[in-house]
Amino acid sequence: MREVSSKRRLVPAIVAAAAIVSLVVAAIMVVEQALPAAPSPRDEDPRVQGSAHVKCAENEPLAQELLSGSVWTMCWRVDASRGLVLEDVHFTPAGADPVLVLAELSIGQLEVPYDTGLRNTEDITTQGFGGSHIMTLTEPECLGERLETYVPKIGDGAMGGGGQDRAVLCQEVVDGGIAYRSGDTTGTEVARRTDLRLSTISKVGWYEYVSQYTFGGDGSIRSDLGATGDLSPEDYGDDPAHGWPVGPGDTDYATSHSHNAVWRVHWALGGRGGQVVEQYDAAPTGEVGPRAPLVEGGLTRIPREGTAQAADRRWWRVVNPEVLNADQHPISYQIELGATTPFQLTQDHEHTGGADGGDSDGGYAVAFTEADDCQLYATANKDGSCGAGVLDFAQDEAELSDVVTWVAVGFHHVARDEDQSPMEMHWQGFTLTPRDLTAQRVDPPSAREDVNGRPADTR
Repeated sequence: MREVSSKRRLVPAIVAAAAIVSLVVAAIMVVEQALPAAPSPRDEDPRVQGSAHVKCAENEPLAQELLSGSVWTMCWRVDASRGLVLEDVHFTPAGADPVLVLAELSIGQLEVPYDTGLRNTEDITTQGFGGSHIMTLTEPECLGERLETYVPKIGDGAMGGGGQDRAVLCQEVVDGGIAYRSGDTTGTEVARRTDLRLSTISKVGWYEYVSQYTFGGDGSIRSDLGATGDLSPEDYGDDPAHGWPVGPGDTDYATSHSHNAVWRVHWALGGRGGQVVEQYDAAPTGEVGPRAPLVEGGLTRIPREGTAQAADRRWWRVVNPEVLNADQHPISYQIELGATTPFQLTQDHEHTGGADGGDSDGGYAVAFTEADDCQLYATANKDGSCGAGVLDFAQDEAELSDVVTWVAVGFHHVARDEDQSPMEMHWQGFTLTPRDLTAQRVDPPSAREDVNGRPADTR
């Protein structure tokens, strides 16, 4: 028998295989027509699915679920002066409905006065944190997702000049450490937490500033300003009262200076309007109990616009008395100042007449004003028709309802050898902490879900 060549044997096999492939393709097409269209990768992203209640004008809404099961959603944009602006900030506790917390959050001014009295800059209103001053991020600056937005090359773009889409916002989920630990005779409950961190970098003169906002799985909001870059080469002297030597021997005194930052926090807790401001104070009574001194504390309402100073055992809260948690307690947020150097803004000093006239103590730790879209900057407010700054805004003592809180946090920078070069990052900021936003912590372990109020005596 004559042997059939391998080529002749392959032809029928190829034909058969092609027929099978055709049948499979046809079957797949039938199945695909019967199925709904597959979601896009963006639709599949659980962060985006949780943002349906947020509608943003400029960029896609930010949404992030954290380890606690809670979700943060918000809008963001870059303003030519204020840099990063966050809007319509919602917190959704695990298994609950979204709560609108803030209408807007941004920095309202950054003054850098030098101790010699010869120089002061108002970085937000003079140069700005946006536009050409906001930096395009690379991997060393952001280990998370780098988000793009349109950034004008000149100012806010109103005068032309063009612009481009640039990756200026860093969105990261970071480890927040131990969320809780509690041990008893039945076992130990322990868990870690994650936080959502948003940041931008702005270069103004010799300094480079990191605007950073950290949204905790517990509902907290941390606002921070980090400063790095280089010491200004124009600001050196030989007077030890005004600086610190950073050159060899007793030379090159870098002039000491302050970073006086003021944030603008526009509340919308449970909805715009209807907000109430209260100040908590506690102090020793002068009496002593069997084991310790007696301390009494309580709340005082701040019904009208004004300023307030920091003090021991003092904090403030913004509360919505019309919205109650499951324990029938009104929801609120507490304003907590961290380490700060008290200061008086230069414009405020001029406003009050300084040491020779008027009220020389024009500084404040926090101020409360009624919201006005014209009132955006703590000093050098660009639309002077509504006042030059916070002291002007509060002068009419309007009744508070749609509340804006101005939080002032200072850092007095006395240079050191290690600041050269570049200088190590230093931080200043404050925290907004939920108070009675939920009846229990947002993520109680199953063994503690029934602990609400005084626990049963397990002894």
